[in-house]
Amino acid sequence: MKSVKYLFLAATLMALFAAPEASAKRKLLPKSYMFGFSASFRDSTVYFTDIQSVDSTWIETKGNMLLGRNVYSYQLKNYMNELGMPHRTCIVMFAEKRKDAEKKLMKLRHKYTGKAKNQYDVKVLTDKDFCFRPVSIDIIAPDEEIEAPQPKSHKRKK
Repeated sequence: MKSVKYLFLAATLMALFAAPEASAKRKLLPKSYMFGFSASFRDSTVYFTDIQSVDSTWIETKGNMLLGRNVYSYQLKNYMNELGMPHRTCIVMFAEKRKDAEKKLMKLRHKYTGKAKNQYDVKVLTDKDFCFRPVSIDIIAPDEEIEAPQPKSHKRKK
């Protein structure tokens, strides 16, 4: 049994160190659409923001993930803290097209209004209440270069 554990550990370590580095490319979107959601386990009130257009957002092209999404969610979390509602979980969802963002918003709202009627108090934060601010790439990845990767040359050693 011990030998199986050691073999598994050795195989895992080899896979980690032998795996090639995955470099995801980053892309600047001139405009994207996002909305926020805030909920708490201590409270039955959930908050949705309106869909907002945000300029200059960065995404990873490999997984289509929003870079700096934690910064955007902390913007909403800090706003909720200012309102006197700490300990809330805040998420941000985005899309490149407004139509796709509306679909995501309706799907999430349906979970709190359609299936679970009268269990949650749903409130909407308008653009006048809360507005997302663009995040600089320096905050997201200060030490990383943004340039496109150069092709590797395959030279043989003699």
